[in-house]
Amino acid sequence: MRAEIALTLQRIGVDVEVHHHEVATAGQAEVDLRFSSLTRMADKIMLLKYVAKNVARRYGKTVTFMPKPLYGDNGSGMHTHQSLWKGGKNLFYDPEGYAGLSELARYYIGGLLAHGRALAALCSPTTNSYKRLVPGFEAPVNLVYSKRNRSAAVRIPMYHDRPETKRIEYRPPDPSANPYLAFAAMLLAGLDGIEKRIDPGEPLDKDIYSLTPAELLAIRSLPGSLEEALEALRDDYQFLLKGGVFTKDFIDLWIEYKKQREVLAVNTRPHPWEFVLYFDV
Repeated sequence: MRAEIALTLQRIGVDVEVHHHEVATAGQAEVDLRFSSLTRMADKIMLLKYVAKNVARRYGKTVTFMPKPLYGDNGSGMHTHQSLWKGGKNLFYDPEGYAGLSELARYYIGGLLAHGRALAALCSPTTNSYKRLVPGFEAPVNLVYSKRNRSAAVRIPMYHDRPETKRIEYRPPDPSANPYLAFAAMLLAGLDGIEKRIDPGEPLDKDIYSLTPAELLAIRSLPGSLEEALEALRDDYQFLLKGGVFTKDFIDLWIEYKKQREVLAVNTRPHPWEFVLYFDV
């Protein structure tokens, strides 16, 4: 079924680079699409979802893009690989830099990390997103960068050392995100980092789970809930207004809609597990 999804995407002009089973159970799958420009890549995400759901239906099955559909299992992310190019040259490449990254790429990372908590409101925009973003399960909860650590928000892929392949991978987004909003927000955060020359600090190539409590205190982390992410966006949104890409009215509406229709709606309804815990009190 996964192969038919990939072949169908190929037939409609969406290039698939690789597809395989992922680490979780229940048929979790990964389908990686070939890179493209920001808007075209968002189009491809929408086509992928449409094709996957319709092919699955022909098999009498369903597909979900929920970030965390199964308790105790790895969730589903939407890792986004990013690089900036000019005149056919990859601006993120420098053979002398850490993991082959240029200074410009480091500033871009600095912007992503500095605005990471606010970005969560657009990149991980559901209450279910924060059941994925918990320590363990390879979840990228820490606002650090690394060429090794899968729990870092920014990972530097090291599969190849060719200039054209050098990129950064931002791991917090999940497939419940609107790709047009999420991709635009990430780009604006990275550009803000370049403009302000935000230093991302030293990479963290240690096993984060082996750090001492004192060391962990120095590491910023993503919000623990959608409500917390929306508050972070309310406190940090100016970078999104540059160039008129987002507006203050849109951000205010996004925050209020999400709070009322999702956060409050979930928080005020009894959860099935509460019956297990409390029904016989």
